[in-house]
Amino acid sequence: MFSRFKKDTPDARPSQGGAAPAGAPADKAAFARQPAQAPVQQRAAAEAVAADKEKKRKERLTELKVEIHKRLLDDLNLSAIETATEQSLRGEIAALATEALDDMSVALNKEDRLALTQELYDEVMGLGPLEPLLKDETINDILVNGPKRIFIERAGKLELSDVTFRDERHLLRIIDKIVSAVGRRVDESNPYCDARLIDGSRFNCMIPPIAVDGSLVSIRKFKKDKLRIEDLVRFGAFTEEMAAYLQAAVSCRLNIIVSGGTGSGKTTTLNALSSFIDNHERVLTIEDTAELQLQQVHVGRMESRPANVEGKGAVTQRDCLRNALRMRPDRIIVGETRGEEVIDMLQAMNTGHDGSMTTIHANNPRDAVSRLENMVAMSGIEMPLKAMRSQIASAVNLIVQASRLQDGTRRMTSVTEITGMEGDVISMQEVFRFERLGVEPSGKIIGRFNATGIRSAYSDRFRQWGFDLPASIYEPIV
Repeated sequence: MFSRFKKDTPDARPSQGGAAPAGAPADKAAFARQPAQAPVQQRAAAEAVAADKEKKRKERLTELKVEIHKRLLDDLNLSAIETATEQSLRGEIAALATEALDDMSVALNKEDRLALTQELYDEVMGLGPLEPLLKDETINDILVNGPKRIFIERAGKLELSDVTFRDERHLLRIIDKIVSAVGRRVDESNPYCDARLIDGSRFNCMIPPIAVDGSLVSIRKFKKDKLRIEDLVRFGAFTEEMAAYLQAAVSCRLNIIVSGGTGSGKTTTLNALSSFIDNHERVLTIEDTAELQLQQVHVGRMESRPANVEGKGAVTQRDCLRNALRMRPDRIIVGETRGEEVIDMLQAMNTGHDGSMTTIHANNPRDAVSRLENMVAMSGIEMPLKAMRSQIASAVNLIVQASRLQDGTRRMTSVTEITGMEGDVISMQEVFRFERLGVEPSGKIIGRFNATGIRSAYSDRFRQWGFDLPASIYEPIV
């Protein structure tokens, strides 16, 4: 055992027809391997030279883009751009770029010329360096930490991209282009902003002096392909049994809260759950930034609005919610409950708007209930603790916990029912959970979804609405 790792001894070495000459290497194999280090060093040096060459090429292209972009702003008829077709505009930009390159006596190969034309088009019509990242379907999040450090998230993992802005002014110009398109502003007096891009992606920014090392931007990309329940089941977010249970819960108009941390998939889960809403129901959605993608015919969407420069004209989620109650909704869906609107949300759930849904930030179902209590307390309404908890227990029927695991995967880790009050405590029972079994060497979480063995407290209600779920879905896997 371990003989391969033992040192050779004189007795153990086979005779090679005589003693080795003085000064000869003791380990001929090691001697034979020494020359092999040269090609490795040469390859590393060649790679370093190639990387430096590529860096200089990109820097040169950036300098050319800056110069030609200045000329474009002088030569292009900006008022005509809005009515021009994409093909004609690309042709015009390519012609102006070619003319500028000829004036500067710069020769580029076909590949670099096409790349330069595309980047110029993105500067004029798109969001500059961010445009290729927004078009990449594999990227979920774009995170900008100043003009030279842009991170992207793929499959739940962050990585540094090779995309950069020219300088801070370039980044600020793109930020202003985004926020002004939705009627908002960002400056020293209002250094942060929430907005959405044309495709619906969520955008947030913060600029200097609050952002110390350069403007901070985060973009949560909008999925063009709407994820359905069957898609989430296929991706392993939850099981078919859990999907059948959730379909019954939504169809039977249980009030549902989707709980989870940042980036855990709360909005995606809420979108998927909303697909079970009947097409004949009137649904009103209320959000700070419109992200929900409901499939029903009868949907009214509302979005809050910040105050203007004079500090007037703000429309909060609570204002929208109060107004929604007068618009004869069958269901109300609040994108995220985070403040005083929680009072109106709970009252809506208690007063004939069964089947309403919302999301909140919490790490588990019990924390979600505590979070509701805290939001009610922060709203300024003085209410005895028992009365507050009674209100919550009466309004909320189901808490769906979404979590993002260490390997970047998103799972529905718990489905918990609120069954009422026991003294001063809200009683809850978990119906399904995600059980972690271990971690693979690659870092991937090993686990399974399992029932707890507790039968749903709403089984009779499910049956009355025509959803007679088999008792087997509540049986745990041993």
